[in-house]
Amino acid sequence: MLLDYVPVYVMLPLGVINVNNVFEDPDGLKEQLVQLREAGVDGVMVDVWWGIIEQKGPKEYDWSAYKSLFQVVQECGLKLQAIMSFHQCGGNVGDVVTIPIPQWIYSDYMKSFRENMSEFLKSEVIIDIEVGLGPAGELRYPSYPQNQGWVFPGIGEFQCYDKYLKADFKAAAAKAGHSEWELPDDAGTYNDVPESTEFFNTNGTYLTEKGKFFLTWYSNQLLNHGDQILDEANKAFLGCKVKLAIKVSGIHWWYKAPNHAAELTAGYYNLDDRDGYRPIAKVVSRHHGILNFTCLEMRDSEQSSDAQSAPQELVQQSHSDDPQEYNHAIPPLKRSGPKIPVDDLLEATKPIPPFPWDSETDMKVDG
Repeated sequence: MLLDYVPVYVMLPLGVINVNNVFEDPDGLKEQLVQLREAGVDGVMVDVWWGIIEQKGPKEYDWSAYKSLFQVVQECGLKLQAIMSFHQCGGNVGDVVTIPIPQWIYSDYMKSFRENMSEFLKSEVIIDIEVGLGPAGELRYPSYPQNQGWVFPGIGEFQCYDKYLKADFKAAAAKAGHSEWELPDDAGTYNDVPESTEFFNTNGTYLTEKGKFFLTWYSNQLLNHGDQILDEANKAFLGCKVKLAIKVSGIHWWYKAPNHAAELTAGYYNLDDRDGYRPIAKVVSRHHGILNFTCLEMRDSEQSSDAQSAPQELVQQSHSDDPQEYNHAIPPLKRSGPKIPVDDLLEATKPIPPFPWDSETDMKVDG
């Protein structure tokens, strides 16, 4: 295979297995898959919904419909990227649940997937396992839920005001010698613009010692969540020739604003002088994984100037200038590397030059 070859995968419809756990139209799908193969497509990506597989009761997994689907994909000569989807179908519209899924659920589900799909793992039909880590399957907080009234380009809201995270923050603040610090009460609401809040406005709270401490704590909670679940995935698929993957949201609105407000409320502590994405990449690299980013096809010229949106610059920033730093071959999956010390993650927040974007040659995916 050519070194610069880019494999092409097509996303299957979200409801290819319906809510009753039935593979409704295998013949119709097979016809479409054959056409994809003839067009030179390498494989397909499919959501494997926890809410469908375990709907009958705790640990009552029914994989039969997905097994039939995988067999059809295999017969058509295509590869599979399987998404472990723990979020509510509908993603951005339905991402209002803030109660985390217990870690054992992730672990048991992925172990059951391996046991029941072993033939497709051994034959290397399944090449990627993308682990859903939050709303829309993305590693982020549910900071901009549409069915709670959020409308683009609102800054969103911090998601840390339940009693457990309040207690965790108070303990962290006390340990840092500031027991008087509380969670922010000046960060506005879902549809505010940054300058209308005390937290995000010019010389706002986010630039103070207290604000920086809070944002570091808030983003670290998200990093720790991703790290722990990826560790469970690594254990579940140990020895399989697959790549683990996660999805990071391309939150491009307010990127041109100094405060990067929408990124901060989602848990990405990214500012002009602080890289919020390299720590995520380092965590993923520890588990021999890959990072999928969601706004690669977007262009600045397509966005409203009112949103201070910059998807191209965001992609430039998140693209590593040295891909080998995070790139790994696909041998049998090994155990995760040593846990990354917090100091090393903080070191990764130092900005690096962005990958150059050539307006003449870097085209949209759809032309």
